[in-house]
Amino acid sequence: MLWIAAVLGVVEGLTEFLPISSTGHLILAGSLLGFTGEKVKVFEIAIQTGAIFAIVLMYWRKLSDITISLSRNPVSRRFTFNVIIGFLPAAILGVMFSKSIKAHLFSPVVVATTFILGGLVILWMERRPRVEIRIHSVEEMSPMDALKVGLLQCLALVPGTSRSGSTIIGGMLMGLSRQTATEFSFFLAIPTLIGAGAYSLYKARALLSMADMPMFVTGFLFAFFSAWVCVRWLLKYVSTHNFIPFAWYRIVFGFLVIFTAWMGWVRWAD
Repeated sequence: MLWIAAVLGVVEGLTEFLPISSTGHLILAGSLLGFTGEKVKVFEIAIQTGAIFAIVLMYWRKLSDITISLSRNPVSRRFTFNVIIGFLPAAILGVMFSKSIKAHLFSPVVVATTFILGGLVILWMERRPRVEIRIHSVEEMSPMDALKVGLLQCLALVPGTSRSGSTIIGGMLMGLSRQTATEFSFFLAIPTLIGAGAYSLYKARALLSMADMPMFVTGFLFAFFSAWVCVRWLLKYVSTHNFIPFAWYRIVFGFLVIFTAWMGWVRWAD
């Protein structure tokens, strides 16, 4: 069981901040490994916290400076306010509809479909005329910019859509630079995913026991270390590349899941 938790932790860490949907990959990996059930859904959401700690560690100096200067620095207050504004829409809708989403949308068919649709959206965005860049750093964002990105993050409540994909691509369409959209997606993930993990653990507390601790710790640690590697690579990648390779990956992988299920070659559990 621990090796499955390790595999899913690596999957989570490598996919959380790329526009390819970590939740979608976890659902598909769990289905392929026969690792399913209500407790597993909680595990998949909870280990996202491990990936988030990689962001906290990487931006520790910036986050600590903002916290220390919050009472006297208007830029720090605006940054914090923007993250809160961006976080609230998904938090509210997540609490309202989490039960229905887990019951009806956590399936390989839904994930494969949203993989394909998301890939087509990325291709469209990358090939359309360039939007004039008006925001070059997260400090330049207004509360309205943050709210719009936060509303786009709500699309990721549908598994396979990709939280990072919806926020980064949406931010770029609004005039944020690729680097700025990527970094704000990172910062927005901190309260969003920690909150989602804590809420899921609280809701499922009756299903969990101390015997589950090794599994959760293993997934957390592997998610942390793999996310650390992935984020460092992604920041270098976005400075000189676009997201077209991720779009084609989503499309090909989505069709592969549908095709293998249709042919009966892989039995994706529901």
